[in-house]
Amino acid sequence: MIDARAAVLLDEGSAPRVVDVQIRPPVDDEVLVRIEAVGICHTDVSVSRRWRAARLPMTFGHEGVGTVVAAGPAARAREGEQVVLTFDSCERCAECAAGAPAYCVRSTALNLRGDRGDDASALRLDGRPVVGGFFGQSSFATHALAGSANAVVLREPIDPALAAPLGCSVQTGVGTVLNALAAGPGDALVVFGVGGVGCSAVMGGRVAGCRAIVAVDPVPERRALATELGATAVIDPADGDVAAAVVEATAGGATIGIDTTAVAEVIATALASLRARGTLALVGLGAMTADLPVGLIMGRGLRVVGVVEGDSDPHVFIPRLAELYRRGDLALEKLVTRFDFEAFDVAWTAATSGTAIKPVVTMLTGVNPT
Repeated sequence: MIDARAAVLLDEGSAPRVVDVQIRPPVDDEVLVRIEAVGICHTDVSVSRRWRAARLPMTFGHEGVGTVVAAGPAARAREGEQVVLTFDSCERCAECAAGAPAYCVRSTALNLRGDRGDDASALRLDGRPVVGGFFGQSSFATHALAGSANAVVLREPIDPALAAPLGCSVQTGVGTVLNALAAGPGDALVVFGVGGVGCSAVMGGRVAGCRAIVAVDPVPERRALATELGATAVIDPADGDVAAAVVEATAGGATIGIDTTAVAEVIATALASLRARGTLALVGLGAMTADLPVGLIMGRGLRVVGVVEGDSDPHVFIPRLAELYRRGDLALEKLVTRFDFEAFDVAWTAATSGTAIKPVVTMLTGVNPT
C-alpha cells in the first residue's frame, strides 16, 4: 500500500475532510496517478449530499489530472505521461463500440455508485476500506487509480489546473455544442445558466462560429464573464420576458439551446426561446422530471435531447480540447479558481455556494514522495 492524502466524506451531510489514507498498487489495465490538480464539479456536490451513511467513508472527485507513476501490465498509459481522468466506460457494449461511451450500458454502475467498499477497494483509512471508484477515479486525493478507459493521455502536457475541467465540465459544454448539436455559422445559440458547463458552451459556440450566442444567468459576474468568452448578448432573467429577449437578440429565436440548470421553469422558457424546428439540449442534473409545453413542442417541431459528457469519445475529444486551448480558442484560465489541497474545505465552500465558476484544487509539492 502507498501512503497518500485524500478528501474523505466521513459523515453524512458534512463536507469532505483531508486525511491520511493508503492506496493499493495498480493491477490489470489500471494506472496509479499522482494527482496534481482536480476540479470540483456540481456532480461531486450533489451526489455527496445524497450519499447514504451506510456507505461511508467515501472519496469523490472526477476531474483529476496528474502523472502516471505506476501502470498495470495491460494499461495503455505509461509511467511519466500526463493523463486527464474522465468518466468510465466498459469499452465492450454496443454503445461503446459505436463511439458513444457516455451512454455505456454500465455507466451508472461504473461512475455514480463507486466500488463496494470491501477488501477490493483501492483506498484504506486506518486499515478499513474507503468507498472509491467514483467515475472510476475518486481523484480528491494525492493519488488515484484509474483504468485505460478513463485515463486520457495528453502527449503535450499543459497546466494541470487548466486541464482538470477538460475531464467533465468543459467536455460537456463544448461537446454539447460541437458534437451533440453540430453547431455552425448559421446557428443562433442560447445558453441557460453560465457556470462551468455553460461558460464552456459559450466558448464552444464561438469555436463553431455561431452567428449569435446568448447567455442567460441571474448573476452579473457570470454574465460579464460570458461576454468576455464570446456571448453576443446576455440576459438577466429578472428583467422580464426572457423568451422574448432571446427572440429579439437572435432575430427570430435561437436555433439551438442548452439548459444547464435542470429547473423545470427554466427548461420551459428555453423551449419558448427557440424558433421553429429548434433543438434544446438538456445537460443539467437536478430535477428528474419536468412538465413540458407539449403543444409548443409539437406546434414548432422542436426537439429536446439529453446529452451526457458532450456526446464525446474522451480519448478523441479531450486531446482536441487541449489543442483548442493551445490555439487560444478556449480561455480555460478565465474559468478556473485555484485552491490549495490542504484547504479543501475552502474550495468545497466555493463550489457549494457558487462563488467560483470552476474551483480547482492543486496539490502541494512534496505531499507524497512517490
